[in-house]
This record gives sequence, structure tokens and C-alpha cells, in this order.
Amino acid sequence: AIGVTFAAMIGAGMLVRSISYQDSPIAKHAAWMMHSGVMGAVVAPLTFLGGPLLVRAAWYTAGIVGGLSTVAMCAPSEKFLNMGGPLGIGLGFVLASSIGSMFLPPTSAFGAGLYSVAVYGGLVLFGMFLLYDTQLVVKRAETLPYYGVTKYDPINACMGIYTDTLNIFIRVATMLAGGGGVRK
Repeated sequence: AIGVTFAAMIGAGMLVRSISYQDSPIAKHAAWMMHSGVMGAVVAPLTFLGGPLLVRAAWYTAGIVGGLSTVAMCAPSEKFLNMGGPLGIGLGFVLASSIGSMFLPPTSAFGAGLYSVAVYGGLVLFGMFLLYDTQLVVKRAETLPYYGVTKYDPINACMGIYTDTLNIFIRVATMLAGGGGVRK
């Protein structure tokens, strides 16, 4: 099931990126809707956490994404575009800790540490990715010529922001479900 899920996510993403926005915008939007549906099906098990918790996680995610996107768009320089290498290394750490936390129990000290890196470190990492991807979208929109060989594709450009937002939402919902927002 995990292999089929990964294949569906990768295949839907490749399909969206392969269709030209200028030649067939209807097919591009249909592929984008299919990709969003696949991603929604992957995130659907979060509904077991309950509606009120997910609504609160959605509001927190909207605040985080809105604030960070505003910072990235209004930054006077393109300093967030220089973070590509460190972000890749951080993604490796978060991926390794996510895989490690699947095999080690969170009741052990090392397992709890890996889980914390995967959740809290992932939230920080995808927040930084959001800054990077937002500035990358703005830079590409400003620099690609309208009549050039490579045309600007807004859907392909914003797929990174969509993925960052989804990952931030998953981590915020996980934090809230873990008792971070429960009053006693």
C-alpha cells in the first residue's frame, strides 16, 4: 500500500508537470485537480483526529503560511534563495528521522528524539522551504520573458508552495493531536 501511494503521488506530480500550461490549460488544471485529490487521499487518515482539531490546525497553518509568504514576498533582497543547499541537508535529516521513528518506539529516549526531529524539525524545515519557494516563484515570474522559449507556468511554479503548506498542516495537526493544545 505504501508503494502504491508513493507511485500515485509521484505519477500525479509528473503528469501535472508534463502538461504545457499554454497549449492545454484545461488539461493542466484537470491534472492539478487529480494531483490534489491524490494528496487529499493521502492526508485523509488525519480525519480520525477529529474535526475541531483539524479546523484549528488549518487556521494555524493559514497563519503560518500567510505570515511566512508575506515575509518572503516583502523581503528587500533574495536572501532566502541562497538557502537551497542547507534546506536539502535538513530535508535529509528530517527524512532519516521520520524513517527511524517508524522502527524505534517513541517510548525510548532515542525514538522520542527522532520523533521530535521529524515533527518539530519538520515544521521549521518546511517553514524555511516555504520562504525559499515563495521567493523562487516571485523570481521566476519576474525574470522569465513573456515571449521566451521557456514560458512561465504558474501551476508548476507553485507546486512547491502547495507541498510545503500540506507538510506544515500535517505537522501542526500532529503537534495538536499529541496533547500540545489540550487543557487540563
